[in-house]
Amino acid sequence: MFTGIIETLAEVVATRKDGGNLVITMQTPLAAELKIDQSVAHNGVCLTVTNIEGNTYEIVAVAETLQKTNLGQLTPTQFVNLERAMVFNGRIDGHLVQGHVDSVGECISSQEQNGSWLYRFRYPAEFAALIVEKGSICMNGISLTVFDVTNDEFSVAIIPYTYEFTNVSKIKPGHLVNLEFDVLGKYVARQMAVRN
Repeated sequence: MFTGIIETLAEVVATRKDGGNLVITMQTPLAAELKIDQSVAHNGVCLTVTNIEGNTYEIVAVAETLQKTNLGQLTPTQFVNLERAMVFNGRIDGHLVQGHVDSVGECISSQEQNGSWLYRFRYPAEFAALIVEKGSICMNGISLTVFDVTNDEFSVAIIPYTYEFTNVSKIKPGHLVNLEFDVLGKYVARQMAVRN
């Protein structure tokens, strides 16, 4: 379980296919604090650390993950948002995030607004019941508040800190981002579907 508050960035060093899987080698000073078999969110995707060497470590994305996320598009020199799993003895500064990406969304616009940034994204309409005005969404692992929500689009406002310390500054129109909709909304939607 995660909170959507990004700890740091990791640089993609290498990627290689292993059957239907993609092995990704990441570099970050945080590697020294990781351990094998630990869950870490990468752009909001919960993946297991499989190998650690110095300031690099490896993760493996299986076919299901590659189909539903933007991780298959990663190339060396790109940066990924990192968050280690939450510890249940402190504040949850974002919202409850599982690290289970539901879909990708497409950036359709971004504009600087005198010190903040406004982004608009398109998402698959099949998830419309899981997103509400002023609700939470996890975008590339970042806990954000959505507004101007329609059945297939939403906007988010990005503060300077988030813009500087995550990979959101690299997102341009046409780029795909990982989306995880609020788990509480998923449970409500499931309850309603079962009742009907």
